[in-house]
Order: sequence, then C-alpha cells, then structure tokens
Amino acid sequence: MPSDRHERLLSMRDERRFIDDTDVEIAIDEVDNSQLVPLLEEFVHLPRGRHRTLHLRNLLIGLHLCTQDTGGKIVLERVTDILYFRISPRLRALLGVPDYEDHDQGFEAAYAVVRRLFHAMKDAMNPSPLPPNGHLSRAEANALTTAADIDDLAERERRLALFTEFVLDASVRPLHTLLSELAEVSLGIDATPVRTFSRGRRTRGPELATDPDAGWYVREGDHRDPDAPVSESMRPAPPPAKPGKAKAAGDKKKTSLRKKYLFGFDAHLIVTRDAEHDAVLLDNGTPNPDVLPALVLGIALDKPGQRPAYNGLKILNRLRDRGYKPGYLAGDRAYNNSEPDEWQLPVRAMGYKPVYDYRADQLGRQGSTQGAILVEGHWYCPSMPDPLINATIDLHAERIDRETWVQLIAARRGYRLMPKQNADDEGYQRMMCPADAGKAQCTIKQHTMGRGIHLPLIDPEPSPVGPLKICRQKAITVSPEAGAKHWQALEYGGPEWQKVYFRLRNSVEGYNGYAKNPLAEGIESAGSRRIRGIAAQTILLAFQLAHANRRKIRKWLDTLALGGERPRRRTHHRRQTKERKTWTPTGHLAPVA
Repeated sequence: MPSDRHERLLSMRDERRFIDDTDVEIAIDEVDNSQLVPLLEEFVHLPRGRHRTLHLRNLLIGLHLCTQDTGGKIVLERVTDILYFRISPRLRALLGVPDYEDHDQGFEAAYAVVRRLFHAMKDAMNPSPLPPNGHLSRAEANALTTAADIDDLAERERRLALFTEFVLDASVRPLHTLLSELAEVSLGIDATPVRTFSRGRRTRGPELATDPDAGWYVREGDHRDPDAPVSESMRPAPPPAKPGKAKAAGDKKKTSLRKKYLFGFDAHLIVTRDAEHDAVLLDNGTPNPDVLPALVLGIALDKPGQRPAYNGLKILNRLRDRGYKPGYLAGDRAYNNSEPDEWQLPVRAMGYKPVYDYRADQLGRQGSTQGAILVEGHWYCPSMPDPLINATIDLHAERIDRETWVQLIAARRGYRLMPKQNADDEGYQRMMCPADAGKAQCTIKQHTMGRGIHLPLIDPEPSPVGPLKICRQKAITVSPEAGAKHWQALEYGGPEWQKVYFRLRNSVEGYNGYAKNPLAEGIESAGSRRIRGIAAQTILLAFQLAHANRRKIRKWLDTLALGGERPRRRTHHRRQTKERKTWTPTGHLAPVA
C-alpha cells in the first residue's frame, strides 16, 4: 500500500541531530570575544520595516559553526540548517532564534532570512561598484564605475579590511600571549590564486562575467592577464634578450588560451613565522613547543597580478595597529619589483626588515650613492673587484660553480660598508668605510695599512677628480631613497639571508597548500565559496582561513609532548631537509670536476 511505503521511507529518514551544546557555546564565546558584532553594528544599517528575526550575532555564530561542521566550507543553506534546526531548543531560545516548522516552506522562510541578512552585511562592506550575478556590458560597467562615489567605496574597503582582521585575529587568540612574547614578528607575504563561482569571459569580449570583480590568472610572469588593457607604464620591463635571440621590434608575444590557468582572484596572504628557529623535530620526534606554527594574520583579494604593493601595505598597516612588533618581511618578486614609494620605503618606515630575491636582470651592481655601490641589496666599497660584484651573474651564466660562488659571496664582507649607528626616525643612516671600520686596508687611508694579510687590500684606481666621497671620509649618510628598490636588511645569498628568507617563503607557500587541501578548507576551489563578488568572496575566505588557523593550532598542540607525556597524534614531518649551504640562485649545481 502507498501508506506502507511512505512509512518505510519515513523511517529511513534520519531524525534531526543537534550539534553538541558545548560546541555551540564555544562558537558563541568566539564570536563575542572577537568584537565583530559591535564592529558590524556601526555600519550595517538594516532598512526599516518588519522587525528582524535574526541578529547579526546569530549569523556570525552560524557561519562559525558551519566551518566547524563542514571542515572549513560555508554554504548558507547549511548555515540555515544549523541555526534553525540543529541547535538545541534551549540554546536557540537563549540566542533568540525563532522557531520555524521543519518542512520545506519553513526551511525556505528561514533561508530567506539568513540570505537577506548576509547580503545586507556584505553590501555594507562591498568596495566594488559592479553588481554580480549578471552579464554586464562593458558600457554599463564603465558607466557604473564612473558614477561611483570614490570616498564611499574607500570606506567600504576599510570596513572589509577591518572585518577580515577581526575574524583572523579571533582565530589566533589562543596564541596571543605567546606571539606578544616574541621580540619581533617576522612575516612572509604571497599572492595565491583562488577560483570564484563564475565562468570567465573573454577579456576583450562585449560582456563581463557574472563575477565582474574577478580576472584571469596566468601562470607565467607577474600572473597578470596579458589580454587586459594595461598602460605600458604599469608593465614590468622585459628581461634582456640573450645574444643571438633578439626579437624584431614589431614582434609581439602571442597569448595562448592554455596559459590562462583559472578565473578568480589573487588572495594576498600574510603569514607569521618564527624566523630564528627551524621547524625541525626534537630528538623524540615531536615539534619544538618554543616554535609556533605558521598562521595567517591578514588577507586581501584583488584581480590576479594587480596592485601587489597596495594590497600588501593595506594588511601591514592593520597589523601594526594591532600591536605586532615588526621583524623580517619576505615576499616574492612581485612585491619588490614595485616602485619604492609604493612598497619598499613604506615597509621600512613601518620598521620591517625586508629580505628579497632578484630577477636575473637585477643582479650585480644596482646603484650608487656618494661613491658607495649597491650590490644585490647591500652597500660596498667602490673598489670591490668585479669578480665579487658579478659573482651571482657569473653563476647564472655557469662561468663559475657553486663552491666558487659561496666563496665569492663570503669575500664581499671585507668590502661591505658598516653601520655606524642605527637609522634615525626618517630612515637616514651613517655608514662607515670598511677600511675605517677595521674590515679592510686601503692605500688612500694610510692609517688602515699594515693590519695583517687576513684583511683585503683595497687599491683604488687614480681619478682626475680625486677620491670619491666615501674614500675621503670615514662615514657617509645614506638616505632611505638611495637604492631603495633593491636594498635589503641581510646580505644576499649569505647564511643568515638563506635562513630567514627561506623560512618565511617556505612557510607562506606551505600554508597555501595547507589551506588548499581539498579534504579540508579547499580554498582554491570555487565550490567552497558559492556567492559572487569580491566582498562575499573575501568574507567567506576569511572564515575559511580562520578555520585553517584553528585546525593548525589544534594539530600543533596535539603533536606536542608536554609534561613528559606522549603526544596525542604523531607528526607528519618525516622528510629530511637539505642543508642551506647547498642553495644557489640557480638551484643545486654539481661541482665542476
């Protein structure tokens, strides 16, 4: 009989399984301690009309519980199910969440409430003038962009940055005291591509995609879409052509559709990492409790390859306001290839110590001031021999082997200008001639001669205009603008540079892979964030990364051997790492026979 069949099917359908009250109470505490609710109430002004049955606080609790329930993904249908049907009646009454009938109409009514409140919150923080979910023509998009209020968009962008800051800050709250005990907080910054829930359109086509804020990510170069209209002043200088392979002036590189990797955003992530210690295991095979795990402290989304310096500084400014003590800062070449006024000088003014790698056409001598020369980020004596200046260039050209390069880099230290005092508040610093600093002997400065054969002998070439300023004086004052594009805090290629740079760069790259794990947050997948627009994508991604932070902290704590007890879980760090002294700019080269 039909009734018997319905009864059997009804018995097969599971009853509602409530989320444990303890987990809900933890989520309530997380939201209340994050101060997100007072922040949102400042600018999320709901329209007048019928009384709202769901508070912003409850929506945030639902978003938090959804990441815990799904392993780091957020779907508003799941948020609705959690808030209205999977929280116990006692806690639902405590939160003021109204009851809806547990059938299709009741669910749709509850889902409409959640959807409207989420979009009201998102619209208050949307820095884009372009509406999603429709194929705007380019004329319509240009008209909307022209008519937009720039100040209003900037205010919304500030709100979105504050929101993501509060979400991520709440996720690392258990380690706040340990982070505050560090003498300085070193950071790695990188942009990783993430898909959006939209199919990309032709770059120069008549219509925009349903997510008009996104763009094509390209694997090569600076990841900028080569078909996008960009002024020539914004394009990076092409690398020098190799001998015999010069292109004709009219030749242009054709772009293959296969090179376009995905349609989405660049997620600029800033990851904190202890630059003074390796994340190696102790003798008992457990992590060192003194070395904190790598965690995301800031995020900003933009079109791929667009404004890396702007997005990086936006996050760094907020970190400074949050009280993090600046330390070393490492990023890929997209950041240090920016203009000095946009990245290098502001970063140093904040107190960060940048460490960089360089393109092949940026190696060797990079600039000069008052006679001193800038070689791969450091100031040296103008009479430093050419083999030392061009050591890395010769290594790239395979004119020398790795061991020779290591020796030449070490030999540069005798020609390096030494700081006489710390930089002042405006970035000016007194730098001493290496001979006057006791690191070399110079024929121009006779009082430095006869100190021993262990010090290099500098014999400057005669000049009709006389010695250079650095050769006439004991010290010079170097302005922050001098060599600002390429200057860095550590000697390029040296042991300390390798230690700091690779620790920070490997940490941010490792975190990208950790959060992209399809079994967890899967942040690269478009299906893990099914709401279009840069504001919605940023909000959802912030919650995903907050979940990744919490997951990483829990895993780290479970693998520690504390109080003489065995850890709860084994660590997965089994691979033996190579010694840093084997690194070279072109890889691990075999020594010349």
